[in-house]
Amino acid sequence: MTIRRTRRAPGVVDAPTAEPVEPPALVGRRRIAELTGSWRTALRIARRESRRARRRTALVLAMIALPVAVLAFLAASYDMAELTPQERVDRQLGVADAELRWIADNPVGQDERGEGWYTRDDTYLPPAKATAAQLTALLGPGSRVTEVRTYITLTLRGPHRDEDVTGRALDLGDPLARGLVRFRAGRAPQQPGEVAVSPAALRRLDLHLGRAVAVADGSRAYTVVGVVEFPDDLGPVVALHPGAAPQTGPETDSVWLADVPGAVDAPLVSRLNDRGVVVTPRLPADAATDQNWSWLGSINLGDTNDLSTGVLIAGLGLLEVVLLVGPAFAVGVRRRRRDLALVAVAGGDAAQLRRVVLADGVVLGVLGAAAGLLVGVGAAFAGRPLVEQYVFGARFGGYRCWPAALVLLGGVAVLAGVLAALAPAWSAARQDVSAGLTGRRTPPVSQARWLALGLGLVAGGAGLAAFGAARTSPAVILTGLILGELGLVCCTPTLIGALARLGRVLPLAPRIALRDASRNRAAAAPAICAVMAAVASSVALGAYLASDGERDARAYQPALPAGHVRVDPIESARQPTLIQVAAAAREQLGTSAVAPLHTLGCGPTGTDYCEVTPVLPVEQACPWQPRDGLPESDRRQARADPRCRIREADYFGGYVQSGVDDGTALPLLTGADPATTAAAAVVLRAGGVVVTDPRYLHDGLVTVRVNEVEAGPDRPAAVRDLPGYALPRAVGPPRLLLSGTAARQLGLSWSPGGWVIGTTSAPDEDHRKRFAAALRSFGTVSLSVEYGGAPRDVSPLLLLLAAAAGVITVGAAGIATALAAAEGRAELTTLAAVGAAPALRRLLAICQAGVIAGLGSVLGIVAGLGTAAIVLFSVNRQYADDWPLADPYPILVPWPALGVLVLVPVVAMLGAGLFTRARLPIERQMD
Repeated sequence: MTIRRTRRAPGVVDAPTAEPVEPPALVGRRRIAELTGSWRTALRIARRESRRARRRTALVLAMIALPVAVLAFLAASYDMAELTPQERVDRQLGVADAELRWIADNPVGQDERGEGWYTRDDTYLPPAKATAAQLTALLGPGSRVTEVRTYITLTLRGPHRDEDVTGRALDLGDPLARGLVRFRAGRAPQQPGEVAVSPAALRRLDLHLGRAVAVADGSRAYTVVGVVEFPDDLGPVVALHPGAAPQTGPETDSVWLADVPGAVDAPLVSRLNDRGVVVTPRLPADAATDQNWSWLGSINLGDTNDLSTGVLIAGLGLLEVVLLVGPAFAVGVRRRRRDLALVAVAGGDAAQLRRVVLADGVVLGVLGAAAGLLVGVGAAFAGRPLVEQYVFGARFGGYRCWPAALVLLGGVAVLAGVLAALAPAWSAARQDVSAGLTGRRTPPVSQARWLALGLGLVAGGAGLAAFGAARTSPAVILTGLILGELGLVCCTPTLIGALARLGRVLPLAPRIALRDASRNRAAAAPAICAVMAAVASSVALGAYLASDGERDARAYQPALPAGHVRVDPIESARQPTLIQVAAAAREQLGTSAVAPLHTLGCGPTGTDYCEVTPVLPVEQACPWQPRDGLPESDRRQARADPRCRIREADYFGGYVQSGVDDGTALPLLTGADPATTAAAAVVLRAGGVVVTDPRYLHDGLVTVRVNEVEAGPDRPAAVRDLPGYALPRAVGPPRLLLSGTAARQLGLSWSPGGWVIGTTSAPDEDHRKRFAAALRSFGTVSLSVEYGGAPRDVSPLLLLLAAAAGVITVGAAGIATALAAAEGRAELTTLAAVGAAPALRRLLAICQAGVIAGLGSVLGIVAGLGTAAIVLFSVNRQYADDWPLADPYPILVPWPALGVLVLVPVVAMLGAGLFTRARLPIERQMD
């Protein structure tokens, strides 16, 4: 082929050709088109890859969809349970036009729906008993009303014990009241001896139609003629005929349903308000909708700190999902090294390689979000009857799913998928193309800047958490925890590399497991960090709860010795005697230790209230009184003064309980030893007094002050020194027990005030109910049992937190082990070729699970204990200079939770060994 060149004259130079310049608009459109096409191609590749690697796709979808399904279930259930204004009105009024409440006997004002009211003249006069005739006259001609009493306490006899149920008095034969219930069976009660019961009461009382049920005290019985359901209360409810309701004077819980010939307009509401009646009208549908939006617009979103705390907690959950899903994407990138290298050879740059991997996160995030939303909403709709019955105790308004929350959940799920694929995408863009084409692995490079960044984040997060604890800001504390966990995530790859170097002295299987973890840090590090984050959160919260529980236990002041019972009569006109209480205690509680209690009073009848307190000697009294704005110098001196070293709970909440006793109730009230109580009884019989706080005793005397409250401030208090005795070690609050002689010297009288029963152990609910039932025929009493400890026990919560962390640990270890086994299949074949035993694969899986679960648990325990120590120390420092003295938070180790978490790696290892096939791949090919 001949190439002919164009001849040019000598000395003539070609002029440069000007390149065409594209307008900026065309350049922008071209770049957008390139970006769109690049993403379209990446998404198509991701869809194809999700079909090829179905097991990995199913694993990622399950991890993304599970939390989305749980949150979607909660969102849909909450939205269905939250009634709209129209639904609330329909449930409250039934078919009536308005609900009336006679609140006061003077004019009142109210809001549009009658939910809030106030008296116009700043005084409140209780109303008299309203009648239907009075309300009908106020409403005008053609009106009709029916009364509904919503809260009546009933105790009925059940098949095994007495049951407390809620009673409602209403005429179900009236269409106005019938609209409040749904009939399931039978008919409406037509006379006072008939009742209708809810399905829950029917089951609990073991009843059926036509059967009689009696009141616990045997005063009367009712015949069950109907089964009805109250949509606002699915618990045990009994619908009484209006003639069967107890008449105890004006009932503030009584409401009246009204039917008026016209509309419930503003003049009618104003006229009723003038008579002290609050009106809840039935608003038109459009008005209810407008009010709903106005209510949403005026809703208080609460403290910004609370909102940020919720966002940070959601961020912790998102981080946990990202760490769990990350290993699957990392393994997927390694399995596609050749495909990504081919994309690079074909001209793809680093950004396009990143898009190919990020597209996996987008596709799987969208699929996981869709699956989670469908499962969650479907479960909420299908399980609605169970949630209504056993969780909310009321019927929902309608089938709704809170679209805004679902869209947010879907977006967060997609974000989780993209974030999980972010680190593998960056590593894929930096891989060696020639190594990818030949299938060779590139050794991992642990960059020092990541270690420095991680250490800096750990230190900064610890300092920020301490600062937040000192300022009692949960949002700042959580921010510090997130930064600390991110710092540990950055440090974990370096730690894995260091451990791999130490694995040279280990046997074959653990050495290979540590080497694989070091070589595959992109997959091992996120799994270890996921375990660490779950364990650290569980341990930190568990340590705080354990410390808080111990602090409450130290501050708790029992009212009686452990196991003892105090019985107080409710109706003073009708109460049992000491003999009757002792007989019931002997039969139902198995004890005969019963003593009467007497309360002090002023005046000849003892009905006037007066304060009877011991007086501290001058040398024992603290010269400072706690108040707001107490100078720091005074607080410092008070903390150093031995007379003022008293706990905050005792200073503000403690007071001296006074009573009259001859030594009979003293052992049961104080729990003192027999020798001490015998000496105190001698002083009481001699006309003295007994105190349980030795500070009140000086020179064998106790100064007692009597202040008659109803006598007015001008009457001085009576003060007298009486011979006394101090119990050195007594259980319960500070007490002052006067003898009858001492009470008469002070001009006091006393009356029966209850009984105290001594038992070796606290009676359970069944024994308490049987004891109360045995006394019910003599009068109504209330029981208070002393359990001898703090009111709450956090051990079950600690175990629950440990179990949740254990589930995440086992899941992360299982996922990482399965991915490592799939990645190392070629190496297993090589091991089989050189004569490795089949059991080596099972042992290798056990060691791989042990590396993930063990290292993550150890890091999590250290991080959790460190976090708890920082937070508790900072909180204690905050109250170190306060006075009165506040009990510090002890720094405790939550041993129950740690015991569970120590066993979790062992469970993960055993599970990996159990579910791993022992035979090596080459042996299966030979079969």
